[in-house]
Amino acid sequence: MSYEIVIIIIFVLGYMAIALEHNIKVDKAAPALLIAVLCWTVYIVAEGILPHNEEKIHEIVHGHEQGLLMHLAETSQILFFLLCAMTIVEVIDAHQGFEVITKRITTQDKRKLIWIICLVTFFLSAALDNLATTIVMVSMLRKLVTDKNDRLIYVSMVVIAANAGGAWSPIGDVTTTMLWIGGQVTTVNIIKTLILPSIICLLAPLTVITFMLKGDLKVPKKGTLDAVGHGGHAPINVRESDRNLVFGIGLAGLLFVPVFKTITHLPPFMGMSFSLGVIWLTTEILHNRKKAEDGAHGKLSVVAILERVDVPSVLFFFGILLAVGCLQSMGTLNKLALLLDTTFTGEGGLYVIGLLLGLMSAIVDNVPLVAASMGMYDLSVYPPDHVFWEFIAYCAGTGGSTLIIGSAAGVAAMGMEHINFMWYLKKIAWLSLIGYIAGAAVFMAIQLFVVH
Repeated sequence: MSYEIVIIIIFVLGYMAIALEHNIKVDKAAPALLIAVLCWTVYIVAEGILPHNEEKIHEIVHGHEQGLLMHLAETSQILFFLLCAMTIVEVIDAHQGFEVITKRITTQDKRKLIWIICLVTFFLSAALDNLATTIVMVSMLRKLVTDKNDRLIYVSMVVIAANAGGAWSPIGDVTTTMLWIGGQVTTVNIIKTLILPSIICLLAPLTVITFMLKGDLKVPKKGTLDAVGHGGHAPINVRESDRNLVFGIGLAGLLFVPVFKTITHLPPFMGMSFSLGVIWLTTEILHNRKKAEDGAHGKLSVVAILERVDVPSVLFFFGILLAVGCLQSMGTLNKLALLLDTTFTGEGGLYVIGLLLGLMSAIVDNVPLVAASMGMYDLSVYPPDHVFWEFIAYCAGTGGSTLIIGSAAGVAAMGMEHINFMWYLKKIAWLSLIGYIAGAAVFMAIQLFVVH
């Protein structure tokens, strides 16, 4: 049996363990870490150790483009971005900063609220990015929707809205950013081309779920929300001026990330790290100066707040991305892309390839799939702003919503709200698929009847 088949079997079994997390009662981070290590171990043993090929071992570990350490570098960028973003949001939450927004949303009508939340998420995701936006919106929903079952539906729709909103913006989704940096798409054209399909991608499932939601949200008993803070921590009285200051700096820091990237051309995690440093310094000065009598300054410090960050979810993300990186290094993903290319030809074939890549990105991760497509097709074959790149941007950005672990936004939401993989598959996946297909249909219709 080929070692490549063995690695694929390991990946599939680990993926099943992740999907059945609540059935087997094993946290998803454990199988993710195991399949990452096992996949790379089998790969290096079969290719380098057993043949005793020192040069191959060095290539697998230190390879410039496909080596383990290169994948580690790429994965670490996402992890540090996620850690810093989650910490900033937790700092805002600890200072009750989200009350600035939540107290202005007074509707208890489930239908009205889901429209407000999804539309805010959609446009904020384009300005910020889908991962950070999801973290912010989930934190807000904890304040607005107290019933766990109701909140799972809202959080799931946030994932769909965040991915749809990020697809049409050069800085809204990592895959669109990859295509933008690589020269495959340009700023004005990608916005103009994808904004309508992306809107439809959200409006289709949003309209359907509107008819499924009835009545008003459960109103918590007075004092319920104040009795216990996030994560079971006792509430801390925060002055309104402090709350507004931390909220303003935190939100400005999140919005500053894409600006920082555009100006400096440094990776997004650098901008997010800078924003965390600013809010960290601000809160230290703020609380050290006031020295709260009840010791609240210690509980509100970033050092204390770091204990609340969901580390298992970060480790899960680390494991699954490294495991996918192994499949990419072996060339498995490239073989898959080549198979699609030879099976589906012509302009119609490009649309089929795009749709399939989008759906596969829900399973494998859209970053290596887009990277594979960028490596397969030279700009001399498909020049900048070609319909192929535009459609790939849409499909890779929105197709991941079909599964809860199919996108960075979904992984973050899954970790924060402990969403069951199978629950999402049964309740939300079909809604996401409706939006995905509807948006793709609009894209193709525009190309057929407007552009040509």
